[in-house]
Amino acid sequence: MLKELESSVPEIEAAAVVSVEGLPIASALPRDIEETRLAAMTAAMLSLGERVIEEMRKGRIERVFVEGSEGTIISMNAGPNAVLTCSSRKDAKLGLIFLEMGRAARKIADVL
Repeated sequence: MLKELESSVPEIEAAAVVSVEGLPIASALPRDIEETRLAAMTAAMLSLGERVIEEMRKGRIERVFVEGSEGTIISMNAGPNAVLTCSSRKDAKLGLIFLEMGRAARKIADVL
């Protein structure tokens, strides 16, 4: 599913599915990215985002979006037990990434 996601949006450079506890489930990452470390940071980032949304009374979290000078990191729930995270280039069309990540997250949730 991750390779399918990457092929549907060429600007996606990496993708991972991690447990909400921060353990890696599956990934399509560059060799220089440590899967275990990324899994822990991803779960922590989404958990913190959920708490901020709750504290600010903004409903349910849909995604966490972090923009850097060279690209973006987007994380969203993939069911109750997993998180889907993608890294994209700076020039990526975010609407398309959000759409395709949502589709992939639903498929992942069905499988897990």
